[in-house]
Amino acid sequence: MAIALSLLSALAYGVSDFLGGIFAKRSSAWQVAIVGQTSSGILSLLAAVIIAGSPTSTDLMYGSLAGLGGGFGVAFLYRGLATARMGVVAPISAIGTALIPVVVGLSTGDRPSVMAMLGVVFAFPAIVLISRVVDDNPAHKGGVIDGILAGVGFGLLFTFLGQIGDDAGLYPLALSQITSVLSVIITATALGHAWVPRGRKVWGALVMGPLGATAQGAFLYATHHGLLSIVSVISSLYPASTVLLASVLLREKIHGWQGVGLVFAAVAVALVAAG
Repeated sequence: MAIALSLLSALAYGVSDFLGGIFAKRSSAWQVAIVGQTSSGILSLLAAVIIAGSPTSTDLMYGSLAGLGGGFGVAFLYRGLATARMGVVAPISAIGTALIPVVVGLSTGDRPSVMAMLGVVFAFPAIVLISRVVDDNPAHKGGVIDGILAGVGFGLLFTFLGQIGDDAGLYPLALSQITSVLSVIITATALGHAWVPRGRKVWGALVMGPLGATAQGAFLYATHHGLLSIVSVISSLYPASTVLLASVLLREKIHGWQGVGLVFAAVAVALVAAG
């Protein structure tokens, strides 16, 4: 169950990132982040009303902290996706997304099987190879920085979501996504960017709401059925779908090492599932 939910999370994140990059190229990355995260938060809040749960104050605190990290991450991710190749920015963000919760999980008692740990070992070179920058375009180099910052934010998001109790329901998740909007506003204001949504194009990002809610919800429930150190790695393979979509729809070339990375990703998933 944990592996299936993690893969669903990775797929939803990958498609959402692809659409976020498209919308950010057409308008403002910061405004797209506001619209997308608000849409996800509203949907998660509606789901929380329907799905019973008993969150503690600690669960709500972790939800808020997750949102601060997530908002920071999504803002820089969309900025990078708007200015550089999707096949560069999204994979780089996945390194921090996976590494931070893996370190936290292992240091707080996660003890994966040998087979699952082999999967983790394969996952990191997969992410690195998919992330390999193959040219000197300055915009792509800037995308590397944005990808790193996004990875830190998402790594914190995954880590804090993984601390939410099994009986909390979806209120902490809804709070996370609502808090992420505040995080985007703070980040955009600090960097001097306009964040208030303007123009019709930016409102297309509303379609990202169901994807974002699905991605985070699937990850949250995956942590209830599996180890944070494993679930976070599988969910962090989301760049595979982003790279494939960019290749098919935007004609971005998948270079040789990226292809090898995609193979490593498949092996990683198989090993973790077998473990």
